[in-house]
Amino acid sequence: MLAKKWLHTLLLTSFGLAAAPGALTAQDSVSPGVSGIVAAEKLFDLRFSPAKRDSIVSGLIDHLKLYRYLHSQNLNNAVPLSLSFDPLLPGTPYERRQNPLHWEIPGEVALPANRNDLAFYSIPELASLLRRRKITSVELTKFFIDRLKKYGPVLHCVIELTEDSALAQARWADALFARGIVHSPLQGIPYGIKDLFAVRGTHTTWGTPPYKDQVVPATAYVAERLDDAGAVLVAKLSLGELAMDDVWFGGLTRNPWNLATGSGGSSAGSAAATAAGLVPFAIGTETYGSIVDPSMRCGATGLRPTFGSIARTGCMALCWSSDKVGPICRSAEDAAYVFAYIHGGDSVDASSRLMPFNYTGKVDVARLKVAYTRNYIDTLPESSPEKQTLLILRRLGVKPVAVDFPDDLHGNDILSLIIGVESAAAFDQLTRSNRDDEMVQQNKDRWPNTFRTARFVPAVEYVNACRMRSAIMRRVDPFISRYDIIIAPPETGDQLAITNLTGHPSVTLPVGYHPDGTPGSISFIGQLYGEAKLLAFAKLFQDATPYNKQRPKGFE
Repeated sequence: MLAKKWLHTLLLTSFGLAAAPGALTAQDSVSPGVSGIVAAEKLFDLRFSPAKRDSIVSGLIDHLKLYRYLHSQNLNNAVPLSLSFDPLLPGTPYERRQNPLHWEIPGEVALPANRNDLAFYSIPELASLLRRRKITSVELTKFFIDRLKKYGPVLHCVIELTEDSALAQARWADALFARGIVHSPLQGIPYGIKDLFAVRGTHTTWGTPPYKDQVVPATAYVAERLDDAGAVLVAKLSLGELAMDDVWFGGLTRNPWNLATGSGGSSAGSAAATAAGLVPFAIGTETYGSIVDPSMRCGATGLRPTFGSIARTGCMALCWSSDKVGPICRSAEDAAYVFAYIHGGDSVDASSRLMPFNYTGKVDVARLKVAYTRNYIDTLPESSPEKQTLLILRRLGVKPVAVDFPDDLHGNDILSLIIGVESAAAFDQLTRSNRDDEMVQQNKDRWPNTFRTARFVPAVEYVNACRMRSAIMRRVDPFISRYDIIIAPPETGDQLAITNLTGHPSVTLPVGYHPDGTPGSISFIGQLYGEAKLLAFAKLFQDATPYNKQRPKGFE
């Protein structure tokens, strides 16, 4: 609180907004002065003449009146931005035709002798068991709820179990199976969802104390789509506070491969629970690394789809121009099953669109154009997971060419500024009410201070950062569009920022293990709306390797 009072005083004095004598609050009567404008110029890299400064004063007073009006409207987090981001540059051609999808559900799948092995069955294997009535959805749902109850406290990955509604969904799925009705391969299969999605009848805490008791009387688009597919929601899973890292009001979400470390975030519980076999799959989100990072650390297979591929309606808004929804699974094939039933747009999310997903699970390596980022990989040891990935792919007939990923575009700085400003607007009420004091993390690089700092970003500079984003897209497009797949370490250099700025999809998957036993991972970057080919390529790798089939000790 002392820091906030100091900041408030600095704001008033910097702009010459001195409180009138006897005023009840510093905002009741203010008088902008030219000397304050001089001080403000230093913050914003500006320099005006005395005459220009004098002419600015009346405009500042008018602006202040408007600010107060805007503040009085108390815009909540669900009110969208009027502008929408489009990852497609004007004139970019794209596929429009959706072909029928054919899923290869295995014919004979046996229940395991050790029931715990069921926790690591794939979606096609579970679908086979359910369709052939070797297990009921109710039995499967109870099995995963028991695992969530047992291991959730170990990993700190569960915010709320949805046991009653899950069992009701499971009974309905079993009734459909009994009548020979199958809506999708996901029917009857349990899953978890990151707790920034609204689901009617549950709390939607966003992982932080100020919203711990929040109940949103609606259900998010992605949860509705999964409900239509017959999937069974068993838990709302942890996220770092307001979608940053892996610390929430329940503590640190743990990495199942090393409980002394965090899972990464912010889709922390989604990755940890999936990797530990507490759910067959989960839904996460990414604004800047929040699917990539926990998937990398937990050894999960996380799909960050093209921006706009899945409507975000009912999802907490952090950064309207960068928020994305995606599945976190244990294989690329499982991710394809889930993505097929959740991708699409609606009339609420202006950035969303329905694009074809013509997944076959097969790629012609002879015709595939694959590159790897030599400026990130060539200097690594030969034994590194990244170098071993290239070796395996070459054995599979892939011929990756060496390229330098553009690393001089200040992508991290630009994306961070955009996220900072948009998130500060999304949580304007939280900052001005001082309820951000209730948040668990109060470090200078965490949200409360980030929101405050972003209030000092001039609107002109935010717009120019967005314009620079457009320039980066035009600069990068000829490079990325040359290849079907680009291979890169998940968080090395500027590629993670750049591909979030451009909206390109990626899949992050385990490709080996470090000396401490934790997974090593790689990211495959695909073309815009090229998730079908991207996931088929990842499946090619996973079919030939054991890495995504490994299980963390203690959760078998």
